[in-house]
Amino acid sequence: MLTLTYEYKTNPTAEQIQIIEHTLNVCRKVWNFALRERKDWLNSRKCQVNACSLTSEYIISADEPYPNYNTQAKSLTGAKVQYPELKTVNAQVLQQVLRKLETAFIDMKRKGMGFPRFKNRYRMRSFVYPQMGKSKFLSGNKIKLPQIGWLKYVKSREIPDGFVVKQARIVCKASGYFLMLTLECDVNVPAPVASGHPLGIDLGLDKFAATSDGLLIERPRFLDTLHRKLKLLQRRLKHKQKKSNNRHKLNRKIARLHQRISDTRKDWHFKLAHSLCNEVGMMFVEDIDFRTWAKGMLSKHTLDAGFGQFVEILKWVCWKRGVYFDKVDKDYTSQVCPQCDTHTGKKELNDRIHSCQSCGYTTHRDVAAAQVIRNRGISALGRSVEENACGDGLAGTGNSLVKSRKSRKKGEEASFQSAS
Repeated sequence: MLTLTYEYKTNPTAEQIQIIEHTLNVCRKVWNFALRERKDWLNSRKCQVNACSLTSEYIISADEPYPNYNTQAKSLTGAKVQYPELKTVNAQVLQQVLRKLETAFIDMKRKGMGFPRFKNRYRMRSFVYPQMGKSKFLSGNKIKLPQIGWLKYVKSREIPDGFVVKQARIVCKASGYFLMLTLECDVNVPAPVASGHPLGIDLGLDKFAATSDGLLIERPRFLDTLHRKLKLLQRRLKHKQKKSNNRHKLNRKIARLHQRISDTRKDWHFKLAHSLCNEVGMMFVEDIDFRTWAKGMLSKHTLDAGFGQFVEILKWVCWKRGVYFDKVDKDYTSQVCPQCDTHTGKKELNDRIHSCQSCGYTTHRDVAAAQVIRNRGISALGRSVEENACGDGLAGTGNSLVKSRKSRKKGEEASFQSAS
């Protein structure tokens, strides 16, 4: 089963915007009420039976079951009699809010996520229609949704043949409202076969990426370019009165600036990923948990670069274009010579040149690390660099680089430097 998600910009009318905002508001109330119900049940079980809690808690009977999804979904049906506002929103939309809360509690234990938070007007930004039904709900650049009616959207790309629309999600962003369609196709796509030219990629803060072919890509400063403007807006925000219209308008302006930074970063990541996949058959990167990088003194620059997002985008682009993708061991990639596989010792951060005392191989430090990553990826496939079909003349396995690839990579590097 192949699942894709297409995103489109919508053009809702003033009446439809009012319905969307009302739906988000009701979904936020359902989330907060259900979360409070679960917290009260958990807090009533915290203290021992022979001791009193230091804080006042609700007293819930011992035989009261835990309010899971099934219990809360059943009580939601009865609450519509007491609160008629719930009838104005599609029932499945509200059920998906409770299901999302159930998933948040499961991920808290399964993935080590934090405790679910209460939602304010800025945090509840989407709702989903889980079943689109069998009737015709797509017509040209319009889609028919419950309560909203026929909603216009910018049809930037057609739905592929053989795919069926399963879900529709309305997302409220700083730049407007977006429609996300979940498409499914009953087909099995085989994984790409490891063949062709291998490429290792080393990620870092001095250079965003270094490839085993000798390409060095500068790290663009997405946040630094607009940091001064963002800082001035944040300074003005702290003087605004809470819950005022001026504070709300300024919050929207700050959100649009953040979205501009995020969209620029994501677009650059996609373009770089497609450029790296040109004339490449295999792609290897380090298996790094970039969340640890975001906790150090360089956390701001790490988050600005978005290494984790780039690796996921690169993995998706490789799958889409039939390039084999794999992660290798990250340890000691900068302490091994890619030419003779000799341990050269630990390098300081200011040492940017790799020079092997055994074989005399000299190159940029990040390029040498990328070549080690490439060699490890090829070795994991049960091959050697010499046995690989495209291994002849690779950087780190011979005395010189292939001039044609080197000139092409320099041109790509110049284009990315100008873009950043």
